[in-house]
Amino acid sequence: MGNPLLREQSILFEPDEITSVETQELVKDMWETMDEYGGVGLAAPQIGVSKQLAIIRIEEDNERYPEAEKSEEIVIFNPTITNLDDTLQGFWEGCLSVPGLRGVVFRPRKVQVDFLDESANKKTLIAEDFLATVFQHELDHLFGKLFIDRIDDITTLSFEEEIILSDEEKEL
Repeated sequence: MGNPLLREQSILFEPDEITSVETQELVKDMWETMDEYGGVGLAAPQIGVSKQLAIIRIEEDNERYPEAEKSEEIVIFNPTITNLDDTLQGFWEGCLSVPGLRGVVFRPRKVQVDFLDESANKKTLIAEDFLATVFQHELDHLFGKLFIDRIDDITTLSFEEEIILSDEEKEL
């Protein structure tokens, strides 16, 4: 947090750029970085690259989000996101760019994401529940937003080690 790159709108990839060796190496580096820090997603601006690229993978036994359902590995270039349900859901969100802090963020519970995959093929994905929140969180990074910008009640912004949650509070 504080790095000006995290507040910029990222640049689109050209289709031939997506399939380049350099971009494929970037994606590999992002997976390694995300795994090293125990995240469920990572966007290129978080590692100093102002390009529209994000990755998402929720592991079955994720320590930070133990109730989350497992997802496939998803590589997202040049996404657009569409809200499919006005129902809001709240989760305690954290971020690798804002280490040690979490806050409650309410987001739409169902979204459609249109994007290009690693082969520059057009894809559409419908995400619901926690996965929808992860998509919205990661794609916000591509447009200069952090989860702290989305917190309605700033009194929920807390250091991770200070948060003691009941079962009901874990998923608001």
